[in-house]
Amino acid sequence: MTARNASRPSARSRREAIRREHLVQRYLWFVLGVSINSFAIALIAKSDLGVGAISCVAYVLAEATGLSFGAFTFIVNMLFIVAQVALLRRDFRPIQFLQVVVNIVFSSLIDVSSALLTALALPNVAAQAAALLIGCALLALGIAIEVAPNVILVPGEGIVRAINAVTQKPFGSCKAAFDTSLVVIALALSLLLLGRVAGVGVGTVVSAVIVGRIVNVLNRHLPLLAHIAHLTRSDAGAPEEAL
Repeated sequence: MTARNASRPSARSRREAIRREHLVQRYLWFVLGVSINSFAIALIAKSDLGVGAISCVAYVLAEATGLSFGAFTFIVNMLFIVAQVALLRRDFRPIQFLQVVVNIVFSSLIDVSSALLTALALPNVAAQAAALLIGCALLALGIAIEVAPNVILVPGEGIVRAINAVTQKPFGSCKAAFDTSLVVIALALSLLLLGRVAGVGVGTVVSAVIVGRIVNVLNRHLPLLAHIAHLTRSDAGAPEEAL
């Protein structure tokens, strides 16, 4: 009995050490996904065929003011975080304040990626279309890697989940309505501030149509995502919360 009891703390310690190691890996994978997303968004913007719905307001404001795309992405995402707190109140989990850190990293990397892509020449529509499609594929990969670790919400997803929680409407319906609202706001701002349509175009439609489908394909066929998801499982096989 004594030897058996003595072994229990050791076994628990090993399980806890493995859990901590898995949690560190989950956050590292999440950061990688966010980094891929930032580059993908910058590449889609570089195509000049229209950015994704979640980015179009920031893009228009950047075009109108001369501030960077990343700077306005940060501002818009901070508004999303504040809206989550206002909607959820005491149901807003404190760990989700880490979205602010994610926002800083994500927005900064958009500007870094945009600077790296400055020298990229897209001399014709074919090259622009290729940049758009590659950007959409990378965005899908980044989203899949970002979601698999089950850690922090990104602000754009967090606000939709908050709306979903408050209204009790289906998540997909909330997402569609939210994205549509952003596109309408971006169109209005671009016409008001620039006198032309900016940020919204065929690329906006293409990304809305294909990114989610590519994510689904990757989730089914990319073994890496199954490995990342396995890191979230407890000994009982249930997903663990990221605390």
